Amino acid sequence: MKNKLMYLILHCTATPEGRLVTKDDIIHWHTDPKSKGGRGWNRPGYRDMIYLDGQLVNLIPFNSDDFVDLWEISNGVAGLNGNSAHIVYVGGMDASNKLPKDTRTEKQLDTMEVYVKYMVKCHPDILVLGHNEAPNAHGKACPSFDVAPYLRSIGIPEVNIYQKPGAASLSQTNANTSPEDIQEA
Repeated sequence: MKNKLMYLILHCTATPEGRLVTKDDIIHWHTDPKSKGGRGWNRPGYRDMIYLDGQLVNLIPFNSDDFVDLWEISNGVAGLNGNSAHIVYVGGMDASNKLPKDTRTEKQLDTMEVYVKYMVKCHPDILVLGHNEAPNAHGKACPSFDVAPYLRSIGIPEVNIYQKPGAASLSQTNANTSPEDIQEA
């Protein structure tokens, strides 16, 4: 079973500014049993990850078609995993780990820009949003920056920028499509 890829969701690791976090860390945090400090999931919450030095790492193998196969699903946002790609950057909290903060390094910004533009080019109907904009975000700050202005600053077309339900949509193509309309695989 496969679903059409509809969303690219941006995340942060919610770790202190400058702290090194690796692919293995994320896999352990998400897939280790709760008794060992993990979440007990069957797979990580993100498909891809951007290290502090800008290196892009795959956590879950994927292909570049317009569908999310069962083996491509990551656990990034409840209710939106079967039709979304999730990417995370390392950081998102201040050095004291008490307040959300946009901690993206220049190299992370460069990689994120290329990644988002690539995804939009490959998937012209995709909507890009931050985890905090998803219906099931429940007050999360992740990704610790305002996604829509960032997307505009890097030249992402308005038709690819997610509009929260109730917000005036700038695209008739996407006006009637919101995450609530899509069922998880």
